[in-house]
Amino acid sequence: MRIAVGGIHIECSTYNPVLNEEKDFRVTRGDELTNAPYFAFLNDYDAEFLPTIHARAIAGGPVARATYEGFKAEFLERLRPLLPLDGLYLAMHGAMYVEDMEDAEGDWITAARDLVGPDCTVSASYDLHGNVSQRILDALDMYSTYRTAPHIDVEETMRRSVSMLVRSLKTGEKPMIVWAPIPVVLPGERTSTVDEPANSLYAMLPEIDAMPGVWDASLMVGYVWADEPRAKACAIMTGTDRSALEREAKRVAQAYWDAREQFVFGCETGSIQECVAKAISSATAPVVLAESGDNPTGGGVGDRAEVLAELITHDAQGVIFAGIADKTATEACYSAGIGAELDLSIGASLDAINSKPIHVAAKVRFLAEAEDPADWQAVVTIGGIELVLSAKRRPYHYIADFTRLRLDPQSAKIIVVKSGYLSPELAPIANPNLMALSPGVVDQFVERLSNERRSHPTYPFDKDFDYQPKALPTARSDSF
Repeated sequence: MRIAVGGIHIECSTYNPVLNEEKDFRVTRGDELTNAPYFAFLNDYDAEFLPTIHARAIAGGPVARATYEGFKAEFLERLRPLLPLDGLYLAMHGAMYVEDMEDAEGDWITAARDLVGPDCTVSASYDLHGNVSQRILDALDMYSTYRTAPHIDVEETMRRSVSMLVRSLKTGEKPMIVWAPIPVVLPGERTSTVDEPANSLYAMLPEIDAMPGVWDASLMVGYVWADEPRAKACAIMTGTDRSALEREAKRVAQAYWDAREQFVFGCETGSIQECVAKAISSATAPVVLAESGDNPTGGGVGDRAEVLAELITHDAQGVIFAGIADKTATEACYSAGIGAELDLSIGASLDAINSKPIHVAAKVRFLAEAEDPADWQAVVTIGGIELVLSAKRRPYHYIADFTRLRLDPQSAKIIVVKSGYLSPELAPIANPNLMALSPGVVDQFVERLSNERRSHPTYPFDKDFDYQPKALPTARSDSF
């Protein structure tokens, strides 16, 4: 079995004005791809996997058109000499928005289908915060998506997608896809699978997998910060029994619709002012304060300084703030050196339209070693605050993100991260977890987002309407 592997993986807020360019992606090509840890699981299958290109970046703004077209052209150029193929596995995210292009995954996947031809079996894996369209599913034979948020089943999902592909090629069974769009799109922070009702909804899926004629059951939350018609939840079923797929797609879709008003934030929330006041007065520690509106892993810019300003105003002590993306401020710290005291302008380094800088006196405490200046990170002290500055947008979700900067999150009174729901490493130490419903391009108050291209009616933007789920076939399933 000859199976090609490739894809592109990014989540893009259409409200974020900062374009993602080639320098923002981690790109693996050729043998580097199949030898990468991310794809190491492929070695467990009795098949020949042929690498093309995989481009991956943290969430952000739209992808520059030239960057996307370059990646797509290279993917197709690497795919073409591998033909004919038995199968193609696409490792995607599903919430990519390209400059002046809607449904970018639809463009990528249909281009791949057009090249490999109708007889090649194509499988894709997605993030549950991706957005799906008829165009995407028409080009696929099988589909699988994450079932956890925070995402702890990435490899498991990729395995489900590849396992279906290998099964089909070995047995000759031809699965089909049936899906049911759901006119609901909510933030991931309100639909975390560790909380109800998402926990129970996602618990349905393994039971459906076990049904005769069903190979995979998927439930998409969708990506709310994409102002696109395809931004909505949906149930997607892969298998060989069309009636079972239609029945279960409608059942899951109805269950999600019925629960739409039950989705709530899984932690205590409030304004920046309310959360900072609670964090300072907390009798327990460490308080982990998530600045949700500027979360870079949700599509935020990562350069806003409102929370920092509020902490400084109230002379907060024992704070680790990780971090703020500000290339100029970071470079100034490296030029000055450890121990230097300097005046810094912090914030609004990438998006000066929507945010404002603050001006502070800071002392350089630590400079991370890095060959590439783009990877520079500086720790500065501002009164009782240890602030991480980074030369590029990046999250701080793992304990090692702190300890490699000689910061001890366990000993802090307050930890501030630009995040929504907390990562599996930070959540257990939060005592308590607070989430600031802060301004930004991934604003949790989604009802106040502008909507120029979104489909209507869609909950929660529209609320007074009825819905009856419909199971839709795909172009490939109609061939059976």
